[in-house]
Amino acid sequence: MRKQIPNIITSLNLLCGCVAIIFAVSGDLISATFFAFAGIFLDFFDGLVARLLHAQSQVGLQLDSLADVVTSGVVPGIVMVQLLSQAFTGANMEITTLFNDSLSQSSWIHFMPFTGLLIAVASGYRLAKFNVDTSQKTSFIGLPTPANTLLILSIPLILNFQATPALKTFVLDPWFLIALTLLSCVLLNAKLPLFGLKFKTWNFKDNALRYVFLMVSVLLLAFVKFMAIPIVIFLYILVSLLWKPKY
Repeated sequence: MRKQIPNIITSLNLLCGCVAIIFAVSGDLISATFFAFAGIFLDFFDGLVARLLHAQSQVGLQLDSLADVVTSGVVPGIVMVQLLSQAFTGANMEITTLFNDSLSQSSWIHFMPFTGLLIAVASGYRLAKFNVDTSQKTSFIGLPTPANTLLILSIPLILNFQATPALKTFVLDPWFLIALTLLSCVLLNAKLPLFGLKFKTWNFKDNALRYVFLMVSVLLLAFVKFMAIPIVIFLYILVSLLWKPKY
């Protein structure tokens, strides 16, 4: 039973992702975001628990990636579809309704919201490469899928809780969202070395960069709230570029 505890945590991540998909498809992006965040929180600890309990396994490794495909791949993809739908049509709607409406229209522009699904495809490809790449032990090559998910899912939170009219107009510009979609796909699969955020031990000396980065992130969240999330993600990339982790 002890060896199954990490897999149970990972399975809960997968369950949170499934629930998030249900909310995202129905247009409830805030509920989808919070369930996805819960899944990412669980994903942060499953590997650490596995190491502490000496319960690492190939099944756990594969299950972790499968859960990430759902929580950190499909969910942000559908959320981006909904955001693009809002940008192009002015409202969130059921995905099936959006698809049927798109089929009934003669203009290609009505299919544009579905470009958000490229995030799910790029995330799946990034996770497949990660599974067969033995060099990514202490760092990552390309933006990790949970970090990319935080970036995408910060948008509905900002729009609902912090957006000014000018910011809302900027963020919901359809071409900005399409550009962000393409950027996230590139970042996920770019040969960009980024330091790992998962802890192998709690030792400060071995995790000084992680502790400092997390403390700065918490302070930014406390003062800037949801708008801090994209700042933290780009700070993560910047710090990694300056630190240049080896892989």
